[in-house]
Amino acid sequence: MADELSSRGDYDYLIVGAGFAGSVLAERLAAGLGKRVLLIDRRPHIGGNAYDQLDDHGILVHRYGPHIFHTNAPRIVEYLSRFTAWRPYEHRVLAEVDGQRVPIPINRTTLNRLYGLELDEQQAGAFLAARAEPVAKIRTSEDVVVSQIGRELYEKFFRGYTRKQWGLDPAQLDRSVTARVPTRTDDDDRYFTDSFQQMPLHGYTRMFERMLDHPNIEVRLSTDLRQLDQQVRYRQMVYTGPIDEYFGHCYGPLPYRSLRFRHETLDREQLQPVAVVNYPDEQVPWTRITEYKHLTGQRHAKTSVTYEYPCAEGEPYYPIPRPENAALYKRYQELADAIPRVTFLGRLGTYRYYNMDQVVGQALALYQRIEAAEPAPRRAAGSGRAARTRRRPSCPGK
Repeated sequence: MADELSSRGDYDYLIVGAGFAGSVLAERLAAGLGKRVLLIDRRPHIGGNAYDQLDDHGILVHRYGPHIFHTNAPRIVEYLSRFTAWRPYEHRVLAEVDGQRVPIPINRTTLNRLYGLELDEQQAGAFLAARAEPVAKIRTSEDVVVSQIGRELYEKFFRGYTRKQWGLDPAQLDRSVTARVPTRTDDDDRYFTDSFQQMPLHGYTRMFERMLDHPNIEVRLSTDLRQLDQQVRYRQMVYTGPIDEYFGHCYGPLPYRSLRFRHETLDREQLQPVAVVNYPDEQVPWTRITEYKHLTGQRHAKTSVTYEYPCAEGEPYYPIPRPENAALYKRYQELADAIPRVTFLGRLGTYRYYNMDQVVGQALALYQRIEAAEPAPRRAAGSGRAARTRRRPSCPGK
């Protein structure tokens, strides 16, 4: 596949990044429009952060922490189902609080266990309402939680975990961070309530392999855009890496949180009753422990787990949602809008936290716009050299 494409010379599209955004778009352009696509990634594997692999003991693990697929969008399920069968899985999470493991999001079971009560659903609602503290204007993540469940439960479940995860107090973060986690008065202990909750039957990497198995797609791994062969020519670029990196951080780096992972295999069949246990206590250095066999359904005499340690330095994982960061991104977006032959896509390219299904949806939406613009006059072969595009536009006043 790669040799055939290389011998033909030019590409219609260079796509930087082989995660969900880049891979979905590459497949659509190749299979839907017959475009010749060069897909590169500086990591030695496809799949981005969703990459999974068999560890040294033969247990399927997620290299970059747990990726749980869930969506309410049938068109996204229909698209991904071309490349994978599915395994039903509903995600459940426990939080270790006051020496107990209780469901998170907070529900009636959580309250009854923590406080030794026997509340029914109506009483649970009244219990939370009595503790909620009025907030005149909800601006921050702290405001969201305190206004719904009060300060005591906020301190037990959210403040420490958020400070570890983001390196900031919830009072310093946009309200969107904690608004993602609901509070329930019934016994529903599912982390998500989406209509579709399943995992790729044979893993994410196998799904990506099938997605990219097309004669019009060439994949080059361990390849950085800056080191790409100067003779590679293409007409359009789609960039899914960090937008600030593309422009040489000329306005300064966009803030991200990173993660450090400690992977262990234990000589026991199971460690914990659910896939993920959260640790809100700031005295515990990790935020959560993931046990993968719950996600995959794999049977094995041993079990593999991952401890997660959020950190400030390293691979960018989570854009930090604060108004000043959004303002800085907007400056980079204005530079990006001035480049007609480069499109920025994905979580890093648009500096926004997306779930996996949202990234797929964003890539499919971009493809639909490209498809709607066809047929368009084709530029002369080689009108855009990678070398020329890699000369980053400078920031005004720099």
